[in-house]
Amino acid sequence: MVSTPGQLAGNQAGIAELRSRLLFVLFALLVYRIGTHIPLPGINPDRLAALFDQQQGGILDLFNMFSGGAIERMSILALGVVPYITSSIIMNLMSMMYPALQQLRKEGESGRRKITQYTRYGTLGIALIQGFSLTVTLANQGLAFTSGPVFYFVSIVTLVTGALFMMWLGEQITERGVGNGISLIIFSGIVSGFPSAIGQSFEAARQGDINIIALLAIGLFAVAIVGFVVFVERGQRRITVNYAKRQQGRRMYQGQTSHLPLKINMAGVIPAIFASSLLLAPASMAQWFGQSPGLGWLQEVALVLSPGQPLYILMFAAGIIFFSFFYTAIQFDPKDMADNLKRQGAYVPGIRPGQQTARYIDDVVTRLTVFGGLYVTLVCLLPEFMIVAFNITFQLGGTALLIVVVVAMDFMSQVQAHLMSSQYAKLMEKSNLKGYGRGRR
Repeated sequence: MVSTPGQLAGNQAGIAELRSRLLFVLFALLVYRIGTHIPLPGINPDRLAALFDQQQGGILDLFNMFSGGAIERMSILALGVVPYITSSIIMNLMSMMYPALQQLRKEGESGRRKITQYTRYGTLGIALIQGFSLTVTLANQGLAFTSGPVFYFVSIVTLVTGALFMMWLGEQITERGVGNGISLIIFSGIVSGFPSAIGQSFEAARQGDINIIALLAIGLFAVAIVGFVVFVERGQRRITVNYAKRQQGRRMYQGQTSHLPLKINMAGVIPAIFASSLLLAPASMAQWFGQSPGLGWLQEVALVLSPGQPLYILMFAAGIIFFSFFYTAIQFDPKDMADNLKRQGAYVPGIRPGQQTARYIDDVVTRLTVFGGLYVTLVCLLPEFMIVAFNITFQLGGTALLIVVVVAMDFMSQVQAHLMSSQYAKLMEKSNLKGYGRGRR
């Protein structure tokens, strides 16, 4: 089939728009990575490096992973996107509890703008609390050259500004780029740590700390986990939907059969991010304030909530299961789906339209969410089992791998959607459907 000049021009225009969006994403992530290397003023780098050497494998490593190494370097973006994610969690929870916020969600674009504004205010408040806590910790740990009022003011303002900048940058990527901005920022931060982690694993194997055969087996196991994640994320449960016969004019159209696709893991990577963020907040604050006089018991709290501890594993698993159900309930309403099917003259075979259809869809979604939550929990807890079995700290599985794979798949699907939309727009223009082409001219 030979493409016409109009089709080629349309494809080139779509590719040019996609290229500009991809370049913007690349530029934004480059700015983020540069920001993670700009140090906070007044910090002693030698003492900071010694502190991280003493506390390897603890909560600081997990916090450092989400910040893309900004905590380890104590950069101006040390708080990362955690304040924004925490604020989003709080707003989602409140929208389920308060009818006023539920009504805002139903008001369309204007309601979403108000909720976004409230989320930004919450981000500012949480960033102020975390920025103050981190600054106090830096002063108490002796990591600052001078711990006077000037250091407190400059550090708090810098950390809060960095957190707000990260929120703004994520929104800009979502609006002007491709994919979800916050997810891509977390993705780039995690991926940036992979080369050094792989290098450390090979160095440990060279020194004899890890058997080379075991290291190769772990690598193959990681590839198998990636394949398993892709397989489950692509999996769907298709509910058969029949459409009744309809008459248009003098013609009778035969009913059609379609499918209602439901993903196995409808919540995606959100439960892992939310559960990690909620555990990071109290654990990090307990560790930060634990050095203050009279608050030594907070150090014990931070130790109990460190990765690998039984309470941490239990709370992390419970958080993933909870947010799997919570986020699925926010994104998917079986009653609305059943009402839409009823208005379109569609029905599930053997199920009465209306309330029974909603109940049937809700049962299917509940079973899928149980399986999806267990699957996410299993993948996220793999590093804990691997640390016990092989004595390695490189998180080949877990939250890091799940975020990387799921975000990469979502990014590729967004790219394909942009290409398809540009081709479809050109097809409508060529066919002059309902004056579409004339309107563009």
